[in-house]
Amino acid sequence: MKTVLAIFSSLNGEQGNSSKLANEYLATLEKNHDVTVKRVDLSKLDLPHLSSDEMQSWMTPADERTDAQHALAKRSDDIVEAVKQADELVLAVPMYNFGVPSSLKAYFDRIARAGITFKYTENGPVGLLENKSATVFAARGGVYAGTEFDTQSPFLQHFLGFVGISDVNFVYAEGLAMGEEQAKTAFAAASEKIIELSA
Repeated sequence: MKTVLAIFSSLNGEQGNSSKLANEYLATLEKNHDVTVKRVDLSKLDLPHLSSDEMQSWMTPADERTDAQHALAKRSDDIVEAVKQADELVLAVPMYNFGVPSSLKAYFDRIARAGITFKYTENGPVGLLENKSATVFAARGGVYAGTEFDTQSPFLQHFLGFVGISDVNFVYAEGLAMGEEQAKTAFAAASEKIIELSA
């Protein structure tokens, strides 16, 4: 059975456009394939920005950590374990001020762990999260894919590749704030891509 970890980062929860796209894809997967879907809503997870104390807790051997350090390290440990258990990551990603939501960045900060999800070698960094794929559902008010204003896609591609996930597909719904007709066309195109990817 395939395990899918779905990560939602819209401030609007289930009503967010990226969430709607991801849920459409997940529903199709669940209908047509033997999958287990685990959902994480970052708007409810309420992760703080990464701190020096939290990072130090990772560097401290487990048997030497204080109770506070154990609690701090557990945030990252739980996130990393969920990612390790997944065969596919599904990322529902709105565009906020040309970037990913800060909640998603905070989540990613807990995934990037030297010696656990990547390692440095004489030839450079090597990702350790092997044999996984990712599908990104990107919803934007304007049209940015393929332009210099789309800093999201390269960031996501680079970060996922850094930890070993190089099989990444993007589904875009753009121009959603540019009129009803444009939004309708964008969602229709995204739905076609979803059918293709979930086949």
